[in-house]
Amino acid sequence: MTAEMTLRASAPLASAQAAVPSRTRPLVALEDVAVRFGRGEHAVTALAATRLAIAAGDFVSLVGPSGCGKSTILRLVAGLLPPSSGTVIVAGREVGAAPVRIGMAYQNATLLPWLTVRQNVMLPLKIVEPFRSGWRRKRRSEYRDRAEALLAQVGLSGFGDKYPWQLSGGMQQRTNLCRALIHEPDLLLLDEPFGALDQFTREELWATMQELWLTKRTTVLLVTHDLREAAYLGNRICVMSARPGRILEDCAVAFPRPRPMDVVYEPEFVAITQRLRALIVGARTNATGPGSAGCHAPE
Repeated sequence: MTAEMTLRASAPLASAQAAVPSRTRPLVALEDVAVRFGRGEHAVTALAATRLAIAAGDFVSLVGPSGCGKSTILRLVAGLLPPSSGTVIVAGREVGAAPVRIGMAYQNATLLPWLTVRQNVMLPLKIVEPFRSGWRRKRRSEYRDRAEALLAQVGLSGFGDKYPWQLSGGMQQRTNLCRALIHEPDLLLLDEPFGALDQFTREELWATMQELWLTKRTTVLLVTHDLREAAYLGNRICVMSARPGRILEDCAVAFPRPRPMDVVYEPEFVAITQRLRALIVGARTNATGPGSAGCHAPE
């Protein structure tokens, strides 16, 4: 197989074969957003003034040293944490001003042990409007069919009546992804969802996640420490500095989709992960220099 995979400035995104959407009207925008905890001399700045724009349908990976504010950005976008300064815009409105359908998946699958796999997957339909209004009428028909279709797509056909404790870790995370997507979210937030799995299972789920994204084109923001995961899944990779966190580099991954798993062994792919590692090592010491020709610092 021959392919080119490079980190380059964001301008060529529209021409990438991955069909990355235009960034002229972002679904998510952080405008000089900062987060501080505590007051006075005891205040800690977790996130320095940060700008980030994510177009509808994009897939953005967020990487950086531990404690740099990656999960803080996820919580800001989800409306779980207010900014100390700046503005968080989601779907054209300041976050919290209008309801936005969001799906979330974490490192721990957090499935409810007393519910079956199918019932866990269907749970958002019982809670989130407009699905909630039709729950009693559709839970045994349309909603059940929706859950079964998702389970089949991730390789769990026939497991709907099982309980979480009867599943492997990888199967639990597949269920977790189905639950995060069943209510057709505008935005999917992933916080290290594959981090606790062994390498082989993790790579299987990368392929599953890519297939789900190609099918649904949900806007995705992924937080990960795995550089191969970031490059395999993302259309863009944002590299953050050490605390107080800020986005140092915004890099496009120009590689056609669907991406086969063996691409991670290609020299071009290895070069990407090495470049990312160098950026993060530099970020840990606050000594990162200017970005390479393959990346650009956010304006």
